[in-house]
Amino acid sequence: MKTFTVVLAIALVLVGCTVGPDYRRPPVPTPADFRGALAPAAEGSLGDLPWWQVFPDETLQALVREALARNYDVRIAAARILEARSQVTIARSLQFPDVNAGASASYLRTEGTLSPFQVRETLQPVGGLDFSFEVDLWGRFRRNSEAARVELLGTEYGARFVVTTLVSDLAAAYIGLRSLDEELQISKRTLDTRLQSLDLVKLRESGGVAALIDVHQSEILVADAAQAVPDIERQIEQTENVISILLGRPPAPVPRGRPLGEQVVATSLPAGLPARLLEQRPDVRQAETQLASATARIGVAKADYFPRVFLTGAISAGGLMVNGQTFGPQGLFAILPSMTFPIFNAGRVTAGVEGARARAEAAGLQYLQTILAALQDVSDSLVEYGKRREARVQQEVLTVAARQTTRLANVRYTGGVSPYLEVLDSERQLFDAELGLVRIHRDELLAIVRLYKALGGGWQTAS
Repeated sequence: MKTFTVVLAIALVLVGCTVGPDYRRPPVPTPADFRGALAPAAEGSLGDLPWWQVFPDETLQALVREALARNYDVRIAAARILEARSQVTIARSLQFPDVNAGASASYLRTEGTLSPFQVRETLQPVGGLDFSFEVDLWGRFRRNSEAARVELLGTEYGARFVVTTLVSDLAAAYIGLRSLDEELQISKRTLDTRLQSLDLVKLRESGGVAALIDVHQSEILVADAAQAVPDIERQIEQTENVISILLGRPPAPVPRGRPLGEQVVATSLPAGLPARLLEQRPDVRQAETQLASATARIGVAKADYFPRVFLTGAISAGGLMVNGQTFGPQGLFAILPSMTFPIFNAGRVTAGVEGARARAEAAGLQYLQTILAALQDVSDSLVEYGKRREARVQQEVLTVAARQTTRLANVRYTGGVSPYLEVLDSERQLFDAELGLVRIHRDELLAIVRLYKALGGGWQTAS
């Protein structure tokens, strides 16, 4: 009993010891501002806004809510969170004793002639509790529980990143769909206009005012616009299929809402401070939890260098009935402390510690690499938006000029001043200019969507 008391006293003194390093966020040098920033660095960021404030189209908002409820990637991420929570419970349970209940009742009856000392009937009911417990002297289980908790947090950040990606992908696909709708309208309108022009040229040719080549050139314009219509319709259906899969349903038509120009509310695009990406981006936070988990597991590995103390015991009660006579009740209490000391393991423990340190170092480098990738994402999106906006302004000027040129070319042709070839060139330039304007406007909006995702926005799941 004295030995047990000494062992228990030593265990209580040492139970607060925890081997291995405590996690501290490594120093991360970040620039004062993003390259390509459109405004001076400030606290506010586009990524702080919830997605329903960035995308005002009520139809798109309804699609996003449906996707958040039905998308398979989101549901898989939710299942992984549940799995990680169970791992936390399992890891924490190792810090407590295992207690099991048991009961038995052995019965023996002998038939026939008995010897003088032989009993005919015995019954021995016994019930009790068995327990086993490893004293966490060096923090092995505490470090393991710490690692499981931060892995759960990392899984939650991973789910946020899935939501962010889903919102941005769905918004980008929907904006692309509305862009294709406008391209289809332009193509059909151009086709109708060119069919009317073809009829006019045929009348002029039948009256001897125009040449047959003018008719053929007009037919070229009609065919050019006509072949664009089915190609755009193909792209529309394929984009609807992409959206349907993001919604977690079979391919089907997608409802429309506001026009392309009203898809994004962004009077200004503040990028915020680069240092805030460490808190805003879910993938950066997830990478940090992986580093914290790997750091905690160094302590789990180092604990194998030290002795392990176990406590096992039992508490039971029962009785005995012999030939109808009852003896008891009887009780039993037993406890057995034991200790193991590592002496020789062929370098297995040292290799385990070195492996844990290497994994922590790799996780640290991965964390820093993730931050650099996040900085690049933001800078790329800022530069893209700025240049797309400049290109859109110039494309608007080009489209206005092409529209005026086409009007003048038709007037000149009708007046017999110029050949139909001039109309042909101007019509082609106008058609390309109008389609190009829609596409550049689309790309400008998509750059905002990418910037919003790069800044860590879009993970909110309710409005």
